[in-house]
Amino acid sequence: MTTILEDSTLGTDNAAAEGLPAGQRFRAWFRKHLVWIALGTLLAGLVTFLAINSVSGATDSRRLSARNPAPDGAMAAAEILARHGVSVTPTDTFEDTMDTLSAKDEATVLLFDAQGFLDRSQLEEITAAADRVVVVAPRLRTLNGLNQGIRPGGVVPEATQVIEPGCEQEDARAAGRVSAQGSVLSGPVVCYPTREDGPGLYAASADGRVIVLGSRELMDNQHLALEGNAALALRTLGNNADLVWYIPGVGDISASNSNPTLNELAPRWLAFAGPWLGLVALLAIAWRGRRMGPLVFEPLPVVVKAVETAEGRARLYQDSRAVGRAANNLRAGTLSRLARHFNLGADTTAEAIVDATARHAAQSTQEVRFVLIDFMPESEGQLVQWAQQIERIEQEATAR
Repeated sequence: MTTILEDSTLGTDNAAAEGLPAGQRFRAWFRKHLVWIALGTLLAGLVTFLAINSVSGATDSRRLSARNPAPDGAMAAAEILARHGVSVTPTDTFEDTMDTLSAKDEATVLLFDAQGFLDRSQLEEITAAADRVVVVAPRLRTLNGLNQGIRPGGVVPEATQVIEPGCEQEDARAAGRVSAQGSVLSGPVVCYPTREDGPGLYAASADGRVIVLGSRELMDNQHLALEGNAALALRTLGNNADLVWYIPGVGDISASNSNPTLNELAPRWLAFAGPWLGLVALLAIAWRGRRMGPLVFEPLPVVVKAVETAEGRARLYQDSRAVGRAANNLRAGTLSRLARHFNLGADTTAEAIVDATARHAAQSTQEVRFVLIDFMPESEGQLVQWAQQIERIEQEATAR
């Protein structure tokens, strides 16, 4: 009886589901199988991640890396060399590089130390262990550490598109002209000069064991196909059957390669002069402090006499030689006092003040106007004389 009821109920649910629209049936099915859908999606994502990681795990994003397929990498040059029988061994540390060189009789080392991590002793060990060392775009620290007489000589002009070999070196003559921007160098052997008998993109030591390329564009993926860049890079790196592709990192910095401290930079006499100067400074502070005396407390507000303010402002005008401003202040004060004396009002004009002053001083209007209004002193002497004139006119006008 129970089985019959369950079968009838299931049949009723299926019939009801079949009677619903397609959208509602899909939503019902999705809710019913949501857990399995989530697990399937997670599993598919994990498989995709593992597949992508297995394909791209061998890549390297560092510039000029033999495992970097990006435009600034050098995977193209490394793969071409490998196809032509050169065993390319990328290394990331100084220890791995030296171990690899010790296991090979004759090997070429490509060194790209963009940050100048290696010191002189490390560079000397690499040069001694390798048959040839090719240094790309080095810093001045690296050039000094090589000690091969190669020095920086500027940069390639931006307008220069191609550069001819300009030397008798076999690899450069076979590669022909190149196209690259970067630094130019001077040394015992110089190729690809930017001017006649000048520094070039390619410099080598006298014995040819150390070669310096002034530009990464001679072998990176983006510029390898330009002109003779590929030929020059492959001939320079492929002279031996083994190539160690070394890009130093922070871990290669020598423990003794630290910046000097202030105590190391300071001269020895500073240890005696420093305390003495400190004592002299303390004595000077005590001497000046005693001369200044104790602080004086004065209640506020402070009343300052008008004559002191006037004298102080006059000294400021005198120190700054502000003859014009002093004359304007004197003229404004004189006109204000005359207007107040003659009861002309606050809105009176300068012409009315001049007329009233001329009548009471028994002088012509033109003369009074010239002194009070038109004249402008240009020196301190003229200012003093003019101040006496307007003072005399004011006294004569107010005395009557």
